[in-house]
Amino acid sequence: MPHGKPAGMPCIQLDEQLRCRIFGQPDRPAVCASLRPSPDMCGIDRDAAMAMLSRLEALTG
Repeated sequence: MPHGKPAGMPCIQLDEQLRCRIFGQPDRPAVCASLRPSPDMCGIDRDAAMAMLSRLEALTG
């Protein structure tokens, strides 16, 4: 997404299983490659992770 990703919108590189189509490829954005998920960010399950991501996007959007 050349001009960034709006908050709340899934990345266009996610497939039907929400997996990154360009993971490990050189054209993957630096911000994605540098992200280091942790329990503080991801919580105990996908729902907790998505809630945290929504909060982070709202704070930085």
